Amino acid sequence: MEPGNQTRVSEFILLGLSEETEMQPLLFGLFLSMYLVTFIGNLLIILAIIIDSHLHTPMYFFLSNLSFADICFISSTVPKMLLNIQMQNKVITYEGCITQMYFFMLFGGFDNFLLTVMAYDRFVAICRPLHYTVIMNPKFCGLLLLISWLLTLLVSLLHSLMVLRLSFCAELEFPHFFCELNQVVQLACSDTFLNDLAMYLTTGLVGVIPLTGILFSYTKIVFSILRISSAKGKYKAFTICGSHLSVVSLFYGTCVGVYLSSAATPNSMASTMSSVMYTVATPMLNPFIYSLRNKDIKQALKKIFS
Repeated sequence: MEPGNQTRVSEFILLGLSEETEMQPLLFGLFLSMYLVTFIGNLLIILAIIIDSHLHTPMYFFLSNLSFADICFISSTVPKMLLNIQMQNKVITYEGCITQMYFFMLFGGFDNFLLTVMAYDRFVAICRPLHYTVIMNPKFCGLLLLISWLLTLLVSLLHSLMVLRLSFCAELEFPHFFCELNQVVQLACSDTFLNDLAMYLTTGLVGVIPLTGILFSYTKIVFSILRISSAKGKYKAFTICGSHLSVVSLFYGTCVGVYLSSAATPNSMASTMSSVMYTVATPMLNPFIYSLRNKDIKQALKKIFS
């Protein structure tokens, strides 16, 4: 965008999902319910894994971190949205917008890397079962977790700092319920070439490379399963991967949907609605996927309520 009427930005306007007054109570109740279900569901998964010593394995160690990331991911956007609806105020401060954007990218990216690490864990469990405990030792699991945190932290910090250099004009509102990087950059009057370049490069790091790792792991897993002679052995192997594969499909499926809708109709309400799927629906559904398809989690949850 060409520079013009640039000003010191103090706030942005989040138009939200609907500007109709009569829709606000319905949206408030819906998103409050989804937030509470997500928070409580993921918290129960974490407590079940902590309490039950049988779940102190690499797979559940990563699952507990995924649940923690999901709680933080949805907490970076929905509480502010609920507050705005309740206060009938669509404003978010400049500092608040940058902070929200940072934590949204941090926990969203961490989710992404965790799914990749969990795919590798399943790969080792099925393709290298005799070496599983040696390869997936506590020190190595901690290292994988640390690398995931550091990569997402650096990427989030990079984008946040690069947004700080941008200048903005009088048009400071966008049809969204939270500050998303792409939406904020599009509002800038100053040159956004470096920001766009950084987004394309980090998409490869945070998106394409982890997805490639997941696809590689599951390709190896499928070939290993096909070599298993007994039907019972094949079923057990598929059961081990079923929950994770469902979560991966849901996460990447909704992300691709958001990307395609944004590319087709940028700044539209349609892309805003589709983003609800991966920012709210995916973290909410993850506990159900793991609890309904996993006997160990079911038994641990029964212990909590018994």
